[in-house]
Amino acid sequence: MGNGIIEMERYSFSLGGRRILKDVSFRAGEGEYVSVVGPNGAGKTTLLKCLCRIHRGGSGAVRIAGRPLQEYGQKDLALQVSYVPQADGRLYPFTVYEFVMMGRYPHLGPFSSPGGRDERAVRDALALTGTAEFAERYPGTLSGGERQKVFIAAALAQEARILLLDEPATFLDPRHEAEIHGLLARANRERGVTILSVTHDINSAAVTSRRILALKNGAVAFHGEPDAFMNGEILAGIYEKPFLFAAHPRSGKKIVVPELFS
Repeated sequence: MGNGIIEMERYSFSLGGRRILKDVSFRAGEGEYVSVVGPNGAGKTTLLKCLCRIHRGGSGAVRIAGRPLQEYGQKDLALQVSYVPQADGRLYPFTVYEFVMMGRYPHLGPFSSPGGRDERAVRDALALTGTAEFAERYPGTLSGGERQKVFIAAALAQEARILLLDEPATFLDPRHEAEIHGLLARANRERGVTILSVTHDINSAAVTSRRILALKNGAVAFHGEPDAFMNGEILAGIYEKPFLFAAHPRSGKKIVVPELFS
């Protein structure tokens, strides 16, 4: 394998007797923004859960920052990898500040209290995500988009080198969706955080990411640059339907446009 902060080589994973990931190989360089796309049931969420070791086992090789995944203790892994799961509507009995501070757990001893560095990390994460004004509120009083930004703030406060996100903008209105994509781009650009983000939005993947990893039936169907991905034959092969394209009015990049039904 090459020198990447995330490296997976011929990795397969089964759950409940079903083979979900099949000989997956890819590499993400440090500081890259990689979007993971593909049809429902392609294995995208499973891939993230294997990388952060929610799912354990499988065959093949996985390395994080040059070290085999199985060699990490859980706290050491949390210094490398943070994870934002799909929004599930779950509410927590903590203020936003307390919840984001929980992201500091890999930096704290079992009986130690947060110190100045932890408080600065939390304030910085709240500022970057635009959630500082909610610090004393409870997540249950926030909108879905606001809560999602709080979850991302907690992951950023963790100060891991890699941020895994599972459909971070799902169910959000266009304004909050744009805000989520914008703050992730800032975290990637300003902090150098490596991002691996699952999305069903082909256009946002093409516009925001440096590379795209597409899965189909648990296998890699494409891994490369967005310009190469936005190709009618490639997309039709992955999603089993034709696509229509147009040029983005500002960037000129090729984007997918919706079909008309009468």
